[in-house]
Amino acid sequence: MKYRMIMGLIAGLVATAAGAQVSYDRILHADREPQNWLSYSATPANQRYSPLDRITTANVDKLQLAWVWQAKSLEKFEATPLVVDGVMYTVQAPNDLVALDAATGRLFWTYHHEPAADVRTCCGRVNRGVAILGDTLYMGTIDAHLLAIDARSGQLLWNTEVADSAALYSITMAPVIVEDRVIVGTAGGDLGMRGYIAAYDAKTGSELWRFYTIPGPGEFGNDTWSGESWKVGGAAVWNVGAYDPEQRLVYFGTGNPAPDWDGRERLGDNLYSDSVVALDVDSGKLRWYYQFTPHDEIDYDSTQVPVLVDRSWHGKPRKLMLWANRNGLMYVLDRVTGEFLAGKPYVQVNWMDGFDAKGRPQRVPGMLPSPGGTLIRPHVHGATNWAPPSYSPRTGLFYVSHWEQSGIMAMEGQFPRPVGINQQQTAMGQVNLLPFVNNEEEAYGVIRGYDPETLDPKWEFRMNDVTWGGVLSTAGDLVFGGGREGYLLALDARNGELKWKAALGGQLNSAPMSYAIDGRQYVAAAFGSALFVFALP
Repeated sequence: MKYRMIMGLIAGLVATAAGAQVSYDRILHADREPQNWLSYSATPANQRYSPLDRITTANVDKLQLAWVWQAKSLEKFEATPLVVDGVMYTVQAPNDLVALDAATGRLFWTYHHEPAADVRTCCGRVNRGVAILGDTLYMGTIDAHLLAIDARSGQLLWNTEVADSAALYSITMAPVIVEDRVIVGTAGGDLGMRGYIAAYDAKTGSELWRFYTIPGPGEFGNDTWSGESWKVGGAAVWNVGAYDPEQRLVYFGTGNPAPDWDGRERLGDNLYSDSVVALDVDSGKLRWYYQFTPHDEIDYDSTQVPVLVDRSWHGKPRKLMLWANRNGLMYVLDRVTGEFLAGKPYVQVNWMDGFDAKGRPQRVPGMLPSPGGTLIRPHVHGATNWAPPSYSPRTGLFYVSHWEQSGIMAMEGQFPRPVGINQQQTAMGQVNLLPFVNNEEEAYGVIRGYDPETLDPKWEFRMNDVTWGGVLSTAGDLVFGGGREGYLLALDARNGELKWKAALGGQLNSAPMSYAIDGRQYVAAAFGSALFVFALP
């Protein structure tokens, strides 16, 4: 028994050492090694598409549970794992980094970070994942530090304070790797801070550049904030960005302006809140921006995951950015110039009724918070939220998991009140299953496949309850997803037909991913406070 334990430990150490050498070229061309999952959404383009095709529409009904890893934390499990040559790395909330055998779930090591005692977060003590470069893992923490951890041993290499957690800063996103840089954004916008994005040297942790998401005095856009509201105006960044190596641009979505639901103290458009910003990766300088919701008073953070696609647009090849926004609108932008190409509601929307020639949304008069309350659609939590979407180059469809038929009563200077009887529906993602009490007039969850050319849905799979989970598409013509009902779903990527489901006893708050070991394909997804991994017999 002792011999087997020692040999197992040696095998684990060898596996972690072999699986930890990840060059930037590997990250940039991750599609060449579909057995691995090298960044949050698989590639820097964030398509969350797996080229693996062992699991298909013809055999997915034979999926079986391969292993389960139970986290100690009862916080929301929002992290997407990385898999590198047979080793899985994921985060147990808030900031425990673990290395697991991706074939069996056996634990190799755990690194524990104890956050500062004064940490405040708006929406849970969560983390969405890590990044890897070389033999080093990078994790942001809820007390706004960036850590470098040896992927072979789990030992801390360096610890850089990105921001002061006492000043309401935190980090919840998975870092973005570009060459020798680690790029992160600061969360905490709902609490009142000035958001920023910063790049750090991957070897030393020293800061290379910083871009504030709210311009200061003398900078373009500062006049879109009345008085000194820019100092604590929010515009946080709490989700992963995308990178285009040809343009040398990194793209991030920004959060709501603060205070969230009362714009009387911050008159103006409030740049660059609720926007996508395209930054020069070498200098951090702004190349272009597009603002989705000017002067937001409904908390429509634009911190969704940007998806980069090269495809035909009206008969000509074009470099596109696809974006399903929290504000209920779906967009196609030119990612080289930031040009607005198309925008359209993809759920019930009543706060705007069209766009001007430059793509600015045209507000419907009176659709603002009022003393007596104004019914505004979609909900304060949006049509979608942090849940990552997916794009399949096989089908050409854009897959989004989101809410339909949602709305809130916007009260001037107060937290919006939910519409309907189900108060639990407004919870920001939970671990456990909840009684389902929705009526026909209340919101429900859907997974839809959209045509990026028209932004029209091609199919829909409806769930009874709302969803906080993202989706994965694969070369097996499948879309994996789920929601608050606790089912992992496998849908036909071409028509949305349900091909398989498994009841996992908790809510999906992250998104599925896929990898392979020795030719066997696995699908992993976190439900409740556990990570479930499935494979064919």
